[in-house]
Amino acid sequence: MSCSSGAAANTVRVSAPVNAHSHAFHRILRGRTHEGADGGAGTFWTWREHMYAAAHSLTPAGYQQLATAVFAEMVATGYSAVGEFHYLHHQNDGTPYGAEGSDTEPHAMELALGRAALAAGIRLVLLDTCYLQGGLAADGSVLPLDETQQRFSDGTAAGWLERHGRLAIAFKELDAGAGLLTLGAAIHSVRALAPADLELIASRLDPTLPLHVHLSEQPAENHACRNAYGLSPTGLLERSGLVDARLSAVHATHLSEADIAALGGGNAGIVMCPTTEADLGDGIGPARELADAGASICLGSDQHAVLDPYLEQRALEHGERLRSGQRGRFSPTEISAAAREAGLRSLGLPENDDHIVVAIDSVRTAGSRPAQLSLTATAADIAEVHINGELVAVSGIHTRLGDPAALYAAFFDTHPEFS
Repeated sequence: MSCSSGAAANTVRVSAPVNAHSHAFHRILRGRTHEGADGGAGTFWTWREHMYAAAHSLTPAGYQQLATAVFAEMVATGYSAVGEFHYLHHQNDGTPYGAEGSDTEPHAMELALGRAALAAGIRLVLLDTCYLQGGLAADGSVLPLDETQQRFSDGTAAGWLERHGRLAIAFKELDAGAGLLTLGAAIHSVRALAPADLELIASRLDPTLPLHVHLSEQPAENHACRNAYGLSPTGLLERSGLVDARLSAVHATHLSEADIAALGGGNAGIVMCPTTEADLGDGIGPARELADAGASICLGSDQHAVLDPYLEQRALEHGERLRSGQRGRFSPTEISAAAREAGLRSLGLPENDDHIVVAIDSVRTAGSRPAQLSLTATAADIAEVHINGELVAVSGIHTRLGDPAALYAAFFDTHPEFS
């Protein structure tokens, strides 16, 4: 992330960070999953119960309102672009929006996200996700889709590819030349697709599109995949012809040496989400080893337990220090590149002039060398955010939408089921 003198005294201009992995609807969970029903500490299953309830309840109108607040908060905290890993495609029973006999709009959930991004002025790469089965049991057997997962599925990989093609046209029409909306692709995980589905996508998906996948977030995923297919999740993707420079593996926490070598050898992107991985207790992935092997490390906020690009940057290095017992695992230059250039690459976006203006005289940054702000600053130090030639946020307030906190308050007031 390059730094140069800012227009105002005691500030510097910094290339704007990129959020390479987001689930906008997970913002509903912030501050709500840390206590169980019995009053004890919340577990992963507490979090999962709340997440599925949110996924089941959102409508297109509600999602647009929520995502507008989320994207406004992203912008106000300094993010210029976001990769939205999206799988809430259909109505709750799996019926597509816009189906014959329905009064709903085709691609209603996807267009809700696009409209939210246009309102917030953020660059959105919609990583439209293929999700076809309920998962893998520990013994490797395939689980059917449950009630909530019905809305995630297009039935077949071919069905997903067909809808993806139609969505590309609708998304381009919605962007209308603004230059903010593009369509990418994602595979939810090796648990959610059969090997034949992976191979079909490898052969038929436009090879110029960025392709993301949740990968080895938890040991249980690795165990189930080996029992099902005799390979690690990375090994299965590699066999399917999907490990290359357009692939971005999200989390990549629990990897073998062979997995690291495959991802690095394919020049894949790796999207670390440090604050989410800490919040969920996932573990700390081998970021340094992956980078040394040839992978490109970038950063995402995932469930938005916090939205602060500087905290994600700091957590990348701090996690490495805690894991290894060594200081300086990533240099400030490498950390800044993970937040910016690697994120653009992961999302298939070209270089641009998006930038932030950062105060260097706050209680946090006073005395800091500008190149080391990734290890001292927070979003509270961002004075201005410029995206696509527009000043979109000043001191945490969106120039058009106002205070993101008020947008959230309006959402929760309108949707008491989430309060």
